[in-house]
Amino acid sequence: MKLSVVPARAALAWVKLGVKTFFRQPLALSGLFFMFLAAMSLAGMVPVIGMAIALALLPGCSLGLMVASKEASSGKFPMPWVFLSAFRAGRKQLRAMLLLGLLYATGFAVVMGVTALFDDGNFAGRYLAGEMPTMEMAQDPATQTAMLAFLALQIPLSLMFWHAPALVYWHQVEPAKSVFFSLIACVRNFWAFALFGVLWMALLLCAILVVSLVGLLSASPQIAGLVLMPVSMLAAAMFFTSTYFSFRDCFEAQTPDSPAPQDGSGEQRELGH
Repeated sequence: MKLSVVPARAALAWVKLGVKTFFRQPLALSGLFFMFLAAMSLAGMVPVIGMAIALALLPGCSLGLMVASKEASSGKFPMPWVFLSAFRAGRKQLRAMLLLGLLYATGFAVVMGVTALFDDGNFAGRYLAGEMPTMEMAQDPATQTAMLAFLALQIPLSLMFWHAPALVYWHQVEPAKSVFFSLIACVRNFWAFALFGVLWMALLLCAILVVSLVGLLSASPQIAGLVLMPVSMLAAAMFFTSTYFSFRDCFEAQTPDSPAPQDGSGEQRELGH
């Protein structure tokens, strides 16, 4: 397996491919995305341990969306069972994916634990309950520090697991190594991923502005409110579709006739298993 260092402009290609692939199979990909949301919501409803279960299943479920994106990009119709690809790839792969989920759940628990040190767990409690901080909490310096700590720790945690499920599934990398390689890939391709995030934030803001403008012009704010949620969900589905292309360009399987490492924008580095 080789790590490729891509130029920042690769982010634009990832976004374009994500949107283009989504509209190739909009019903299938949006349906699978809603299955993803439903699975996370149902797991989270389990008493006491629901949040832990949802976090442990998150890497495997997100992998299902990447597999669906791969199939859609090759002209295939992703069937519903593609969503369970991570859990249908054999006993060894299943154990590896569950271990990866356990690592993610543990990492997230550590992040929440650190934030609790700053405000006695007020932010963590509301976040885990799915509630937004109140205005009073947001103005509290302790809660503000907890929120900043959450962002400072959650972003690296997300990068560690950005490519990890795909590395386990497609390259049979051990879970611990997949987390390390994922972080290295994101760091080495920092500008591409930074631009990738900026582009998706800009697209989402544009969609919100367009919907809001339509609501104002139609003199019916209720219409904007009704349309905004589905538009946001479709944008999120396109985002998840595009993540496959970021993985595809950052890693490639090593074969006997693979070219030697290159310098410049196409730089490659060999990674061991």
